[in-house]
Amino acid sequence: MTKEFEMTDIGLMAYYLGIEVNQREDGSFISQAGYAREILKKFRMDNSKSINTPVECGVKLSKHDKEEKVDPTFFKSLVGSLRYLTCTRPDILYAVGLVSRYMEDLTTTHLKIAKRILHYIKGTIDFGLLYSTSNHFKLEGYSDSDWGGDIDDRKSTTGFVFFMGDTTFTWMSKKQPIVTLSTCEAEYVAATSCVCHAVWLRNLLNELSLP
Repeated sequence: MTKEFEMTDIGLMAYYLGIEVNQREDGSFISQAGYAREILKKFRMDNSKSINTPVECGVKLSKHDKEEKVDPTFFKSLVGSLRYLTCTRPDILYAVGLVSRYMEDLTTTHLKIAKRILHYIKGTIDFGLLYSTSNHFKLEGYSDSDWGGDIDDRKSTTGFVFFMGDTTFTWMSKKQPIVTLSTCEAEYVAATSCVCHAVWLRNLLNELSLP
């Protein structure tokens, strides 16, 4: 590239668009610890207590919640900030996707769930992804779904994650486009979505001449 473009080598990358890169002997560790601290400070949660999970198990939200309405500008700013954090934090993707569904008719109930994510981040601020130097290139994917998790339209949520060896490199959590009639059908829809992504990934890896 130096033959085609005028550029300067400034060494190994350490920071890029809010993502911190720590080059180590066992691989490259990427995180957004600094950005996470900025979010906590921005929303005045930097002195809050930490909790162990980003969302309560089995929680159900609705657009028709009767609680007090909250400022949509504040809520949208919070959710937008959290969405960028999912670049290196797949552990909060489902929770952030859940609160993202209620950007219009939002109440104190939805805000409480969003703030719970901040409590979780407070205790896991240094979490990130390690891209190891392993020569193990086996592609593995895992999928899962709930059933009728959205009580407003009865649609389920698909989730999948792919590993290259022991490294997580792509993930998704998304509401399914159709209403499924059983847990088996919901799991089938999730698995189909995962398989389609797997086929695309295998073709991409073949183009890159990776084993």
